[in-house]
Amino acid sequence: MNIYDELENLKVRARSNPELAQALLATREMKNPVSAFCRIAQEYGCTFSAMDLVSAGEDSYAAMRRSTNGGGENSPLLQGEDDLYEMFLIELT
Repeated sequence: MNIYDELENLKVRARSNPELAQALLATREMKNPVSAFCRIAQEYGCTFSAMDLVSAGEDSYAAMRRSTNGGGENSPLLQGEDDLYEMFLIELT
């Protein structure tokens, strides 16, 4: 299972478990939000680390940039598209 599948499964679980959803959303207020998010996700069976989450977001964003106008400097700025953590929380709310 890849990180995207794990995030999707976690999102489904969080939507049916208000306590999990609240715990994940509360990570925004923590000193190290991504690490806290990953720690909670791991408690629910996810295997990714904070570095995996950051790397997957950057890889995904780089692929989008390459597919837009050849990936040159004229590619549109896609703000936030590289932040899987924040995108997950937005989709959860």
